[in-house]
Amino acid sequence: MLTIDLNMDFSKYEVDDFFDEMFEADGSVRPHYKALHARLKELGPKEMFQKQKAVDRAFLRQGVTFTVYNDDQGTERIFPFDLFPRIIPAQEWEFLEKGLTQRMQALNLFLKDIYSEQKIISEGILPREHVETAAHFRPEFMNVPVPKDIYIHICGTDLIRDRNGKYLVLEDNARSPSGVSYLLENRDAMKKVFPNFFPQSGTKSVDSYTEELLATLKYIAPDGVDDPVAVLLTPGVYNSAYFEHSLLARRMGIEIVEGNDLVVENSFVYMRTTEGLKRVDVIYRRIDDDFLDPQVFRKDSMLGVSGLVDAYRKGNVSLANTIGTGVADDKLIYKYVPDMIRFYLSEEPLLESVETFLASDDKEREYILANLEKLVVKSANEAGGYGMLIGPHASKAEIEEFRGLIKAKPRNFIAQPPISLSRHPTVIGEEVEGRHVDLRPYILCGKKISILPGGLTRVALRKGSLVVNSSQGGGSKDTWVLYGDS
Repeated sequence: MLTIDLNMDFSKYEVDDFFDEMFEADGSVRPHYKALHARLKELGPKEMFQKQKAVDRAFLRQGVTFTVYNDDQGTERIFPFDLFPRIIPAQEWEFLEKGLTQRMQALNLFLKDIYSEQKIISEGILPREHVETAAHFRPEFMNVPVPKDIYIHICGTDLIRDRNGKYLVLEDNARSPSGVSYLLENRDAMKKVFPNFFPQSGTKSVDSYTEELLATLKYIAPDGVDDPVAVLLTPGVYNSAYFEHSLLARRMGIEIVEGNDLVVENSFVYMRTTEGLKRVDVIYRRIDDDFLDPQVFRKDSMLGVSGLVDAYRKGNVSLANTIGTGVADDKLIYKYVPDMIRFYLSEEPLLESVETFLASDDKEREYILANLEKLVVKSANEAGGYGMLIGPHASKAEIEEFRGLIKAKPRNFIAQPPISLSRHPTVIGEEVEGRHVDLRPYILCGKKISILPGGLTRVALRKGSLVVNSSQGGGSKDTWVLYGDS
């Protein structure tokens, strides 16, 4: 264990046996962090914590919140933001861009294939049962044309770094990835608290995201529509991501609507306005497939729009993301993404995935059950850090509970070896301590594939925790991608 003095009274930082984003193993500052390190040394502890408190107050006033369900401490919480930014040098980011672009191309080709010819199945690369038993596979949409052949328009791919600093893909979020609003708010906050330093940092801007998102939505509008009208469809103010929905709609200059604000007539979608009905051409939907249309999916849904699927099938309205993209989120399917890249692109994957064992496979299930205390077990279709067993930190009772669950429904579980997520200096109380982080870049696929420089760095604020999700005690950092490597 190496202790580093940041020349600030409150800061004794320990470099343990993890890859540290800011410090080399010998305690020296990585080149791309040196300017920030020098600035923090000038700042002093008192001013640093004043700035942190100022940001916390600003987030409280602005309502930068998320919702936690089934929590007796109250559902609405301020999203924790750590003032210590993560920095990614240019060369490193260039590699990530190439790897994420490659992955996005392969996932879209996979979805086009799986909803049409299913060549990847007929060629024996992906077992048919993995697809057909996926919770979010929609066989009703086989051979339904999709605008521009793009299924995933907005993707959030979670990246982690192992003990050696190698980036690995942890999962893809291909339905309606959340969190980009916090990224935008984090950047605004950093500009305010570091008004002199920030312009000199050589950091790429993230201001163009909503402009590029709107361009992506308009690109997939039905043929023949010259000036498409786009809306954002939200489940409503009680949804955990409503803050994000309203922020994105406002920044794009489009209407935010709920299901009862829309109506379908003659297979076209219209929005109710004070001036009458107005046709809607593109819907950025933040509602899961199951709730989109009570005529097709859940009949008890009060969130969707009756007749929406019929309008979609007839090409009169476009949806982002397309119905059925959730099959690509399935953690069983995740194991085969490297094979997809080889099959569809004839390329080797640039970004590796985490080694994954399938409980549905007899031999792999035997290995999982024999090594539960050494593995991380995940539910195939859960998100937010739920449905997970971290074997090395679990009690005997928890391990036995998961043993029973796996035996009862093996299709529902995968297992992976624990990855020692990289750590980053983080303001904790009146100290700066190492906390584990991941990275969620946001990828847009329209006329071209574009990736917002950086992404959302999520941080596990609980000491020793590897779970970065906001619903389980996580927060976030601003992520700086530099124009140069230092």
